[in-house]
Amino acid sequence: MKNTMSNQVKIMQPSGRLDVTTAADFRRQVNDIASAPTPPQYLLVDLHEITFMDSSGLGALVSALKSIRNSNGDMVICGANDQVQMLFELTSMTKIFKIYTTIDEFNATLS
Repeated sequence: MKNTMSNQVKIMQPSGRLDVTTAADFRRQVNDIASAPTPPQYLLVDLHEITFMDSSGLGALVSALKSIRNSNGDMVICGANDQVQMLFELTSMTKIFKIYTTIDEFNATLS
């Protein structure tokens, strides 16, 4: 998982599967970010390298959103493939998460 940092935006780029086997590690990394001395204003989770996500992965994203909001930040998602996008739509998570097609689309909202 690649991580990029700026004062305003922290980018997480998980890869492979976001499921029961990887969800706990993802949650731990987000909790580390949220509990940093100066947490970012935004956590951007770039899912373009995720090949599969199940309900455990979705739960990890919801948990991440709560952690980041508790540190007065916000979380956005970008780069979801068709399977992940369908999972968001079927579970009505599109109403909870701010979802962008690309990082550039999100960056355009910052200026």
